[in-house]
Amino acid sequence: MEPDGHAAGGIVEENTVLHRVEALVIKSIDYGESGKIVTLFTEGAGKVGVLARGAKKTGSRYAAAAEPFTHGEYVFFRAAGLGTLNSADIIESHRRIREDLLLSAVAAYLAEMTDRVTADGEAAPRLYRQLLAALAALEDGKDAQVITHIYEMNILAHAGYMPVLDGCAGCGGAADDAAGFSIALGGLVCRGCAGKDGETLKPGEPVIRLLRLFASVDLSRVGRIDLKAETKETLRRVMRRWMDRHLDIRFRSRHVLEQLEQVGF
Repeated sequence: MEPDGHAAGGIVEENTVLHRVEALVIKSIDYGESGKIVTLFTEGAGKVGVLARGAKKTGSRYAAAAEPFTHGEYVFFRAAGLGTLNSADIIESHRRIREDLLLSAVAAYLAEMTDRVTADGEAAPRLYRQLLAALAALEDGKDAQVITHIYEMNILAHAGYMPVLDGCAGCGGAADDAAGFSIALGGLVCRGCAGKDGETLKPGEPVIRLLRLFASVDLSRVGRIDLKAETKETLRRVMRRWMDRHLDIRFRSRHVLEQLEQVGF
């Protein structure tokens, strides 16, 4: 789609600047009778809000570009505050994700986490690249729960709430003596510290190894990982307990995801 040469639906205001960015749509909400306000997540400029006029209309040139999880190149005018979309070229629509109930719920959770932990205009290049890789991995059929937990680790790192995984969170002892995972103390704990609080989980060595892997792996390098149902359930419990206690954000999309899990998706 080619630029119009003027802001959609009107004259360009004085002092507006034309921006061209590669971005992911992490939020799209209806605006008025025919428009949408789209939150673009960019590598260098963080979150940017733009108005896509007419995006709700049948046949609109902005309709597909304003869909959640779309990766594209966006051109918009902006002076301050909300920008106005002028053109968009789609790089990857991630249509398969939107058409799959579970994948769309997972992607919505990843997008909402990103939106909630980043400020407007706050550059988060690693998070941007990891979100791109996470969506590509979901498209490729890789385990959605594994991808979710790895991205959650990226969110925790960005927000400053990573658990201690390279030693004992209680006494600073050796990493090879991990006997549990303490929600209260801040991560892995040794045998001596495992009984110091009432919130120490005992996930077992396989899960501890996975937590360390998830904290360090690049999502673009993740292959297919087959885990036992019991291991996956333990991982889910550990990660959700940690997220709820330390990040303390109630994600609406995770509630939807949990409902799907309960009915066997």
